[in-house]
Amino acid sequence: MIRQIEKKDIPECISVIRESFMTVARQFDITPENAPAFTAYATDEAKILHWMDNQHRPMYGYFSDGKLVGYYNLYLPGDNECELGSLCVLPDYRHDGIGDALLNDSIERAKSLGCTKMNLSIVEENTVLRAWYEAHGFTHIGTKKFDFFPFTCGYLEKNI
Repeated sequence: MIRQIEKKDIPECISVIRESFMTVARQFDITPENAPAFTAYATDEAKILHWMDNQHRPMYGYFSDGKLVGYYNLYLPGDNECELGSLCVLPDYRHDGIGDALLNDSIERAKSLGCTKMNLSIVEENTVLRAWYEAHGFTHIGTKKFDFFPFTCGYLEKNI
């Protein structure tokens, strides 16, 4: 079941985001030392509260038997565009369609909020994830290398 995240869910959100993004961190040798701003290390209560209270990001979670096992948020900067943020699924729950369900839900909710284009960013070296998004209709639009990350950021978009 997918439902909106409430403040009482924040500790569970932090845990799900960190654990989910740690698999990427381990795979690509992303550490707190070489990338302290990476999602697996930089997501905490203050960040989620900022997203919720200051940026007014809609946040949703996939719950299985009452347990949060997947998450995403939508950043709505305007101009009918949105950014899909932190879509993730706990490792033990992957490959069961939960990611597909969350992605489809995010697209439908973004449309209902007036968005006509969805953007997202990934670790560019994660070719499996890039292929998954491309299989869902996203187009790769470029990359950018930042000094504060040991990886390349890849950018994708989809007209919705």
